[in-house]
Amino acid sequence: MKPVSLRLIAALLLLTISGLRTVSAQSDEAVATANREYRAGNFRAAAEQYQAAVDAGARSAALFYNLGNASYRAGDVGRAILNYERALVLKPQHPEARANLHLAQDKARALELKTLWWDQFIARTTSNQLSIAAAVGFWLTAFFFVGWWMMARRTPLRLAAALLALLMGGVSMAALYALETGRSGRDLAIVIRDKTEARVATADNAGSVLALPPGSEITILSVRGDWIYAALPNDLRGWIPAGSAERVRMSGVLE
Repeated sequence: MKPVSLRLIAALLLLTISGLRTVSAQSDEAVATANREYRAGNFRAAAEQYQAAVDAGARSAALFYNLGNASYRAGDVGRAILNYERALVLKPQHPEARANLHLAQDKARALELKTLWWDQFIARTTSNQLSIAAAVGFWLTAFFFVGWWMMARRTPLRLAAALLALLMGGVSMAALYALETGRSGRDLAIVIRDKTEARVATADNAGSVLALPPGSEITILSVRGDWIYAALPNDLRGWIPAGSAERVRMSGVLE
């Protein structure tokens, strides 16, 4: 490789590192300002600064939890619920976020999508945990099968261990698929605006399907211009304005 190419790569790396440091500094400053505003009782200003940190690329369960608290105290219950949900995506075992989520949902009378028994199980795991479990399961399967095949005496115990590892990997993969595509998957969204009506067509004067209080859950099925076609609570479907809801999962570690 020519020296000029090495210098170019080094320059690009320095620019990338510098950009990351700038983003980190911006988000840290926004969080510090938000903390001061929250302590002073300026909850709307605190929510704006926490959101600025998110917009700068910061992602953590603590940040989304604090943003949810500030939004709730500022009277924006829909965004509070949205951010408690985001905190739980990153840290399913976050008792304060879960408790505040239920409190906010009760206050808003938010509607929830139907929950199946496996939804409750996989909602307490993360994509990373399930991916690791699946990888470990399949590597153990390969190890035990190879060992069983190469041994002169093929004991049933080794075969059983291989089958058990295969089952572990398969269940983890199925749970990962359900997590990514199911009720809590990438298309889960939260209604953030008051007086949102799901309608039968993409028009403000179309017939109403369901009134959705802020904080209600929907699953985005498709997008057409400024409208979202969604699966709604109570096994209904309808169109809502695109600006009325936001996906729980964002760019970065939430996807």
